Amino acid sequence: MSFLEKMRDAAKQFEAPPDPWRKPLENALKGVDAMSTVALLDLVGARRTTQNARRLAAIMRDLTFIPIQSRRLMPGGFRDTVTRGWARPIRGSAQSSTRYKGETAGWDRPSPTREGST
Repeated sequence: MSFLEKMRDAAKQFEAPPDPWRKPLENALKGVDAMSTVALLDLVGARRTTQNARRLAAIMRDLTFIPIQSRRLMPGGFRDTVTRGWARPIRGSAQSSTRYKGETAGWDRPSPTREGST
């Protein structure tokens, strides 16, 4: 057995097992655009603590969700009733896919001319 094979075997022993929350979260979030942190913690049956929220945050970032603050996630949310949650990113990249080649953002009308100036 070579040295590299021994190192790979040793590294396998120290790999962390997969988080047991990941699978239920993946299944529950199929087709969902946004969900509150409280609802996700209730889904996995965890208490609402900072440690559990940080553990959830690591999983949600791996699932490509982004953190948000919203009134819409809380039933009856109005003005100062803001809750934290997670949402899928709307745009995949900085460049919009609706533009055509060579087209720039902005208005396409000519600049206005003053009367009497020719």
